[in-house]
Amino acid sequence: MSAVDLGNQPLAGVLARYPVVAEFVAMLGLTVSDPQISLAQWLAELPDEVLFDAGMERSQMRDHLQRLVAEVHDMASSPAERVASITLLGGQDKTGRPENLELTFRAGDIVCIVGPTGSGKSRLLGDIECLAQGDTPTGRRVLIDGQAPDDERRYAPDRKLVAQLSQNMNFVVDLSVRELIAMHARCRMVSDPEQMAETVIACANDLTGEKFAPEVSVTQLSGGQTRALMIADAALLSASPVVLIDEIENAGVDRRRALELLTRGEKIVLISTHDPLLALRGARRLVIRNGGIAEVIETSHQERQNLQHIEAIDATLMNIRDRLRRGERIDEALAWAN
Repeated sequence: MSAVDLGNQPLAGVLARYPVVAEFVAMLGLTVSDPQISLAQWLAELPDEVLFDAGMERSQMRDHLQRLVAEVHDMASSPAERVASITLLGGQDKTGRPENLELTFRAGDIVCIVGPTGSGKSRLLGDIECLAQGDTPTGRRVLIDGQAPDDERRYAPDRKLVAQLSQNMNFVVDLSVRELIAMHARCRMVSDPEQMAETVIACANDLTGEKFAPEVSVTQLSGGQTRALMIADAALLSASPVVLIDEIENAGVDRRRALELLTRGEKIVLISTHDPLLALRGARRLVIRNGGIAEVIETSHQERQNLQHIEAIDATLMNIRDRLRRGERIDEALAWAN
């Protein structure tokens, strides 16, 4: 993109032409009293305390806005990143024992990571998230479509190949759910960001038993609502072709629907879990012991059949939970799947 000096342009035109600038101004709670002045004039008139709260000097804020506009332009002019496969080359466990493996995951795959608490499941997800090149404690390496990623692919913040949903996710911006998702949609250059926000929110509400309104502040969402929103956003709006999930089972999210939604978008999904409903849904599960991948288990036909019985039991438990929330009694004889 050829450099465009935003400073001398009328502020009204900058806000209208570059939604990312308008979102930045709104996020910081800044006001625009006279949109006819230039961006440089507006910055010059901002009180010092506003800049202090933003953590920037005037020149830094101007440079930041320039970079935002350039990055959004580059994002819009670049084709969406497509990844057909990622390959994990083994490193070593905590004692130095080599893993001696090469695993390839393809678009649409669900791969589960199992093992005791503290065994190293999150470390494996971390290695994949950073596209490790032998520079983490495990010494593992990750290839993209059979090739080692260059530094731009590993570190460019606007072209992240991997989206990670961790156990603890908290928002620090005081925006409504609709405002946040619409802002993301505009950054992704979606033609109708408001409609996309409605679609993502409806999808999130379909994943969680705790429905929430689009107007609620994201800081007021529960853990389950937050996880459902981020899963819907990753599936429908995120450009990252690889999604890592660290323990979804305790978040009050419909796990089956969540995985179906993610894989429908041809993403590679790796999930760390203790939940048999999730572990048996993947084609493979990686067993972690002492920080290393000790076994790779292909899900058998019998395990698939057992999964149906486990799902029936889980559906009964979910129904009981819903009835308890509504204040109903559970005093009938319960029939469990054999």
